[in-house]
Amino acid sequence: MLEKTPSERRFVFFLIGLLLLISLSGIVDLILDRPKSYFSAHIFFEASFILFCLGAVIVLWRGWLSATRSIRKISLALETHRRERDEWRKRAQHFLQGLGVEIDRQFAQWNLTAAERETALMLLKGYSHQEIAELGGKSEKTVRQQSSAVYRKSGLAGRAELAAFFLEDLLLPADSSSEPT
Repeated sequence: MLEKTPSERRFVFFLIGLLLLISLSGIVDLILDRPKSYFSAHIFFEASFILFCLGAVIVLWRGWLSATRSIRKISLALETHRRERDEWRKRAQHFLQGLGVEIDRQFAQWNLTAAERETALMLLKGYSHQEIAELGGKSEKTVRQQSSAVYRKSGLAGRAELAAFFLEDLLLPADSSSEPT
């Protein structure tokens, strides 16, 4: 399991210390009051407040531990996925470079402008028109117009056909009689 960061430790100790200080102050106040009866409303109120603060310490501590565990699990899973992605990219680097060159050649054959090529690549990567606009510093209307130009010049009906044009042959069904290499 991962260690707590110094800022996490400081925050938890500060919060718990604060609540314990409030509880201790309540206990000292009870002692200094020197009540004649321990069954008065004042004593009941202060004791309830002290118990509430101590209960809050426990609840906050448990919640913090639970959240920390969840964050760590998610972080580990994310790191695992990043490593898998990086390993796949490393194994496929040669093929990906070749695919990139061929995609660029096809864009040139379709006579796409530089802006249309950029939009087409972002469409292939799965970005929405809004995301492409934000990333490229363009208006969404401009991106939509560039997308339409890509589809018109390529003779394709839309994003799905654009993706299929380049990726369909990459996703051939595995031959069940042979092992992958």
